[in-house]
Amino acid sequence: MTAFVLRRILWTIPVVILVILLTFAMMKAIPGNPFRRSDRPIPESIQRNLNAKFHLDDPWYQQYALYVKGVFTFDLGPSMVLRGRTTNQIVKDNFPTSIELGLLAFAWAILIGVPAGILAALRPNSIFDYAAMFFSNIGFAVPSFLVATLLIYFVSVKAGWVPTSGWGEGWQPDSRKILPSLALSLVPMAYFARLVRASMLETMQQDYIRTAKAKGLRWRRVVGVHVMRNSLIPAITAAGPLLGYIITGSFIIELIFAIPGIGTYYVTAVEGRDYSVVMGLTVILSVIIIIANLVVDILHGFLDPRIREQSA
Repeated sequence: MTAFVLRRILWTIPVVILVILLTFAMMKAIPGNPFRRSDRPIPESIQRNLNAKFHLDDPWYQQYALYVKGVFTFDLGPSMVLRGRTTNQIVKDNFPTSIELGLLAFAWAILIGVPAGILAALRPNSIFDYAAMFFSNIGFAVPSFLVATLLIYFVSVKAGWVPTSGWGEGWQPDSRKILPSLALSLVPMAYFARLVRASMLETMQQDYIRTAKAKGLRWRRVVGVHVMRNSLIPAITAAGPLLGYIITGSFIIELIFAIPGIGTYYVTAVEGRDYSVVMGLTVILSVIIIIANLVVDILHGFLDPRIREQSA
């Protein structure tokens, strides 16, 4: 098992390097000047000094090697647009808010989506089944920015139950965290509901479930011990990538609700051609998804020995 885990960890290194290369190439292909704030041209001497300071006049492969070195030494470089700030400082100050938002949305998705899928599977073709699938279809069809706008209008403006924007200090409970986390959780909530429902319906058709029922076991025990244990494995498989998607896909929600997360800096950095900030944030978000997939692979290895044997 140790060799299996080590192989999975080592495979993440070339993936991170490839992500850095692709991000680096895309940023170099975007036209513009990060130092130009107005229509007035920058004097050539100042432009040369800035290029030399940020190594922009070096060959592309030297810039790439320098940045890869910085990533693996946890130095994401200074911001080219925000004076006196580094990418590390931006991540340290704002990324915890994005992580909290993602974890809250993930908790909503688990607490609502999984029970909805279980109830729909246990009562197929019932009002519960139709209601769960109806709301899951809405979750897939309606974009998150529209959900966020509707929640603000009806819950905050009309009803006045919670504030329309902002975020609480730290990890303390705050009513301002409810709407953005709900809006962000709608898609994964719908995905969990449909996935758990389909998996349970398939599991309940298996021969060993019929055998357990024929032996006279109580239906609650059959569901709790046999059906649930095997049906939730696909949900566990999807949980890792979904968590990475939620944390990295909160930019629009952060902008709509004025949340001081990493999304605002990411959009500003792209517009301002702030190469180091864009690359740093992209690498961090990619690493989160890679780690989430890595954890799922390792859990699969623990749960199913056949996976370890196939990768040996």
